[in-house]
Amino acid sequence: QVQLVESGGGLVQAGGSLRLSCAASGRTFSAYGMGWFRQAPEKEREFVAAISKFGRATNYADSVKGRFSISRDNAKGTVYLHMNTLKPEDTAIYYCAASSSIAGPMSRYEADYWGHGTQVTVSS
Repeated sequence: QVQLVESGGGLVQAGGSLRLSCAASGRTFSAYGMGWFRQAPEKEREFVAAISKFGRATNYADSVKGRFSISRDNAKGTVYLHMNTLKPEDTAIYYCAASSSIAGPMSRYEADYWGHGTQVTVSS
């Protein structure tokens, strides 16, 4: 079992920045590829970013490329999502996910564990 706890969400103006954190506990953190997903009201949960087990490879949704960056610190058991140039359409609940896949989860069906989410609201 892996427990995931997100933090860092909040209210920010368009063009601003936030850094989300996801702290993992339980099994060995480096055994999991990690990812971030988001879900806006009345929409499906969608992929945002993923990072491989040792951080050598990252993948991003087209909608966030060039604005968001995912990173991880295996010594701290934490994965981060650095979000810059935020837009109102980035407003959603952001979820951290862990996957046994090397590259990290790039669809919600690949996630083995989920956090409870953190709300990000971007005002125009």
